[in-house]
Amino acid sequence: MKIFFFTILLLLLQALPASSRASGRLPALAASQSQTSVSGLSAGAFMAVQYQVAYSGSVIGAGIVAGGPYYCATGMATRTALCMGWMSPLEPWPQRMLLAAEYFATMGLIDPLDNLRHERIYIFSGLNDKVVVPPLVDATAIFFRDAGVPAENMLYIKNVPAGHAMISPSYGGDCATNGDQYINHCEVDGAAYDQPGAILKHIYGDLNPPVRKRTDKAKSFNQREFSMGWTSLDADAHVYIPAICLREPGCRIHVAFHGCEQTQADVADAFYEKTGYNDWADSNKIIILYPQLRRVGILNPLGCWDWIGYTGQNYAFRSGAQMSAVHAMLTRLMSAPD
Repeated sequence: MKIFFFTILLLLLQALPASSRASGRLPALAASQSQTSVSGLSAGAFMAVQYQVAYSGSVIGAGIVAGGPYYCATGMATRTALCMGWMSPLEPWPQRMLLAAEYFATMGLIDPLDNLRHERIYIFSGLNDKVVVPPLVDATAIFFRDAGVPAENMLYIKNVPAGHAMISPSYGGDCATNGDQYINHCEVDGAAYDQPGAILKHIYGDLNPPVRKRTDKAKSFNQREFSMGWTSLDADAHVYIPAICLREPGCRIHVAFHGCEQTQADVADAFYEKTGYNDWADSNKIIILYPQLRRVGILNPLGCWDWIGYTGQNYAFRSGAQMSAVHAMLTRLMSAPD
């Protein structure tokens, strides 16, 4: 009996916010309310899909790197392996996920799916990905196609011999690696593949060339004020704000969701400083928001975004703990300065 109560106490302690001192307040910058986009890797890609679908009325596009279709796990952790393509015959059927999304939209839990007809979707699956296998990512493409995303608005890259990783133009491990920091470097047609650039250009169209020699870095801010209940959000998150966005309103916002095992200090720093998003931000008036999770015992041991329901059965709805927290961060950035 003592062991039982000790276990419960340990779980409660693990679920409490981190004790480290949080950073300053996320600023209100009067950013554009109609130019928000999202992207992510692995669990971050599942989260990007969720956010794109649930908030399709205010998100214009998504970049999905090794992620599955909306509501893939149907709120059950037991479906994790299935939703990474590790089981045969391959499930889930994307049509079932679409039926679920249509029902949620009818109930007002997510935005109307008709919005997706205007979105721009980038999808990537590495030929050597052993974590979220390519056939599973095919289901994501089918989901968005059947949801009404026009063929000309969807770009699906699946011919690069990459492992399970975000592809950076000037940083990372060997292209086919499935591990380490989950940031790789690949060459396509003799040139370094710039995945953040490819995502942002597909969503926003023609962009100015990136600024490769930057002097500014992403700044930390306090995430705690955006956490309603237990979310697994860390005390601090990061945001890259081009200098011009501090002076002028109307900057676009892109949310970049990290993958599992990218929450430790050195790896997290690489994700928000070395993947390449910030290079494009400076020259194109794009604020890059990097929400940050933390590892929490057996509840979220790898620091993964919730695409299985560990924060509650509303995890894939607008009201989900992590979903509403990110939405609140975006609302702050779009608000007029005090």
